[in-house]
This record gives sequence, C-alpha cells and structure tokens, in this order.
Amino acid sequence: MKMILLTGATVIVGAIVVIAVLALTKPDTFRVQRTIVINAGADKIFPLIDDFHQWSRWSPYEDKDPAMTRTFGATTKGRGATYAWDGNGQVGAGDMTITESTPSSRVAIRLNMVKPISASNDVIFALAPQGPATQLTWAMQGPAPFISKVMQVFINMDKMVGGDFETGLAKLKSVAEK
Repeated sequence: MKMILLTGATVIVGAIVVIAVLALTKPDTFRVQRTIVINAGADKIFPLIDDFHQWSRWSPYEDKDPAMTRTFGATTKGRGATYAWDGNGQVGAGDMTITESTPSSRVAIRLNMVKPISASNDVIFALAPQGPATQLTWAMQGPAPFISKVMQVFINMDKMVGGDFETGLAKLKSVAEK
C-alpha cells in the first residue's frame, strides 16, 4: 500500500515539475492581434471604438453575457473615458480607461481584469486608410506572469482571445458598413 501511495505521489510531483518546466519556456510577454479591412472611412469607424457607449453594438463580449452589469464613467469617449463591467465566467469583471485617442487613427486602452484572473494589459485599435476603406487592427499585449505561463501550457491564448477579436471585428465591420 505504501508503495502505491509513493508511486502516486511521485507521478503527481513529476507532472507538476513537467508543467512548471513547460511554463518556464513560455515568453515573458504576450501579444494577440487581428486585422480586418472595413469598407468605410476611418471617420465612421473611429467613433464606434472611441465611445464606450458604442461598444454594445459590436463587442463580442456583449453576446457572451447580455446581463452583465456595466458602469460608465463621467467621460465615456476620448482620452480619460472609463468603463467597468461585472459579468459571468465568460466575461469576468474589470475596467477600461482610454489612455490615447487620436481621431480616425488610434485608440489605446488600459485594460484591468479583476476576475476570473487579475491582469493589466494594453489594448490598441489602429486605423489605417486603404483608399475608400480602412484597415483596422485590434491588438492586446502585456506581461505573462508565471500563472499565465502555466495556463498557456493548456490553453492557446492567441486562438482563444483572437477568436473573440475576429468576432468583434466582423461585427464592427457590419455596423460601420451600414
């Protein structure tokens, strides 16, 4: 009986060591990025991103939890605008602040997640004219602490978050092209 317990404990310790070693091979930072071309001018797309009240029209997270609690700050568009949410396990809870707002070209946001895991990341929306259309890039980047690296052993963050970005960009395209 002692041999079975010892063998089981050895297997568990061995698995933990393997996971830790794999986690240590992950990079110290991450970046997820998706791009789409929208058949509309940047002047039509920019207000949909720069105003948190407009996000309900295209954000992929709205569909994941339509009942989430939303709190808008005194300023909801442009630099200094704030927005917070508290929702189910798919959207979690956190807040965003627009840190940079350059009309028709760039919106930078500081994203602070509170749950399901605490994290602070930078989100960038970059708009680039392409004739009568606009290339829109949605990117998120930030540090990858050890717990994040452990999660990356099991979850492909680029596919998980990137899929949400693709959904959001497609919805934003639909709204902007109307």
